[in-house]
Amino acid sequence: MNINKMMKQAQQMQEQMQSQMANIRVEGTAGGGMVKATMSGAKELLGIAIDKEAVDPNDIEMLQDLILAAVNEAGRKVDEQLQSTMSAMTGGMKIPGLF
Repeated sequence: MNINKMMKQAQQMQEQMQSQMANIRVEGTAGGGMVKATMSGAKELLGIAIDKEAVDPNDIEMLQDLILAAVNEAGRKVDEQLQSTMSAMTGGMKIPGLF
């Protein structure tokens, strides 16, 4: 197999993957849904929604923890989606350094 052809195919797959991931939106939640973080497939934080019940002026640390948890969950969901999409594109074959 021609190595240049393989590299070109790998580059095309990577570009296709990046395009697909840019259009993905995931939501991470914490506190039973009281805090929601929306993230793009490029791991750009797009929004945070916080229920009134999650806001306690006497317990700011809890709100901070909920926000972190929601953002981290959204990030994990992006990673899972990336892995799933990559696996579908490569037929489950692992290609080191591709993504």
